[in-house]
Amino acid sequence: ATEQSVGKLFMAGVIPGVMLGLVLMIAIYIVARIKKLPALPRASFREWLRAAREAFWGLLLMVIILGGIYTGMFTPTEAAAVAAVYAGFVALFVYKDLTIRECPKVLLESGKLTIMLMFIIANAMLFAHVLTTEQIPQQITAWVVDLGLQPWQFLLVVNIVLLIAGAFMEPSAIILILAPILFPIAMQLGIDPIHLGIIMVVNMEIGLITPPVGLNLFVTSAVTGMPLTAVIRAALPWLMLLISFLMVITYIPAVSMALPNMLGM
Repeated sequence: ATEQSVGKLFMAGVIPGVMLGLVLMIAIYIVARIKKLPALPRASFREWLRAAREAFWGLLLMVIILGGIYTGMFTPTEAAAVAAVYAGFVALFVYKDLTIRECPKVLLESGKLTIMLMFIIANAMLFAHVLTTEQIPQQITAWVVDLGLQPWQFLLVVNIVLLIAGAFMEPSAIILILAPILFPIAMQLGIDPIHLGIIMVVNMEIGLITPPVGLNLFVTSAVTGMPLTAVIRAALPWLMLLISFLMVITYIPAVSMALPNMLGM
């Protein structure tokens, strides 16, 4: 949406992603100990090896995608196509949890999802074109600069706007609509566009578990059979944890930018 390096964005997301994973694991461990939740027996080394061997083909998908992008073997778009072909091969011939007979249904469902997303993206691009033609981003940028907002104040406003939008809209549409507006303002205020990109992505992830339209809430409800209201109640404490983490990502740019800067990207 802002013509930034996908590879650099990938690298900028590594440390925040690992940090968030660790924070959530520690929080889950503490809650489990306090509530004395039941635990599975500790796996033996042989069981660990067997599980690793079974997971190898699935984990190799990440190596192919990221390795291909970072080595310049293919672009992110080509990586998506390669990943789809590889995943189909593994599902059909390695894990065998997909049959040839089921392939037409899978392709049809994929087509429906793609059409839905492309419709959203097409309208968002049309909206972005209108904004650009009418020079609305430039007008908003001038207005924000005239307000004399400091970078930290602007980022706070960005987070509030994105969190509200994420509760009601699909992430791709939000990025395509808001990124062209927020990007020039961030540049004017001296905010790194890669840092802004990571902030937007974290906000979109939080939006996926924010009622009333958090997609992951509905998915969790469907998979577990729990009522949606129960899922929302269970998710709220973790939502607070994610928002706290968002503040760290927002106001400590080094968390996102350390790895890209270290690699000279």
